[in-house]
This record gives sequence, C-alpha cells and structure tokens, in this order.
Amino acid sequence: MKRLRTLLLTACLAGALAPALAGVVIVAHPGVRKLDATTVQRIYTGKVVELGGQPVLPVNLAPSHLLRQRFLADYLQQDEQRYLAYWTVRRYVGKGAPPREFNSSAEVIFYVLNTPGGIGYVDEVDVPPGVNVVSRGGPRCGQCTMRPDSAKE
Repeated sequence: MKRLRTLLLTACLAGALAPALAGVVIVAHPGVRKLDATTVQRIYTGKVVELGGQPVLPVNLAPSHLLRQRFLADYLQQDEQRYLAYWTVRRYVGKGAPPREFNSSAEVIFYVLNTPGGIGYVDEVDVPPGVNVVSRGGPRCGQCTMRPDSAKE
C-alpha cells in the first residue's frame, strides 16, 4: 500500500510539473519550412533576414517573460543582459534592430499566423492544433530539426 501511494504521488507530481518543464518551440507562418537551431539563432541575432527569398520577421516575448529567458538560454546561449547588449551594439553600428516584442504567447501565435515570414517562440503546451512548428528545442536541448535549404544573410 505504501508503495502504491508513493507511485501515485510520483505520478501526480510528474503530471503537475510537466507543463512547467515543457520545451520552447519555434512557430512560424505556414509558408516557413522547418529550421535547425543554428538558423533560429542566426534569425534572432539578425544575421539571417530572409529564407528562400521571403523576409523573416522574428518576434520576442517581453524581457520579463520567463519563456524568453528559456529561449535565450536554449537557443542563443545568452542571458537577457548579453542579448540586450548585443542588440545595442548592432543597432549603434547600423546593422538592424531587435525583434518586435509581445506580452503573451497568444499574441505571438496571432502574429505569426497573420504575418508572412513571421516567426516566434512559445511554450509547447500553448501551441494550438494547426500551427506551424518549425523547430523544437535548441542546441542546448540537442533536439535540432532538419537543416534548411537556403538561408540568406
């Protein structure tokens, strides 16, 4: 009986923690193909601005959002301070501006569904059916997807 209680408690805890441990997924407009983690990193650092002739329009969650912190760690191997410093320098030297920011995953999903070339990240538990998931997990997760055919700087 004690073992059964332990198993039930473990199962309940695992179920309760599963959403908190869900991964960051990259979602994009239906016209965007699967991406590997390196391409996602290059998009979010402004080094790739189009894919297959289509401009790429990445968006971020707000700096205070915990999912943004997970994204930065998993895909860019940076913290918020380093990411902001990177974009401060890049903007100063005239090499672009950081991605637009939204406050919620729902706003990110709405944006990517309605914006050709739109790309963003959300928690995998927040992805509604039919949304184009182009990458799961970053290099830190070791779950990169297929390498894209052509990415232009």
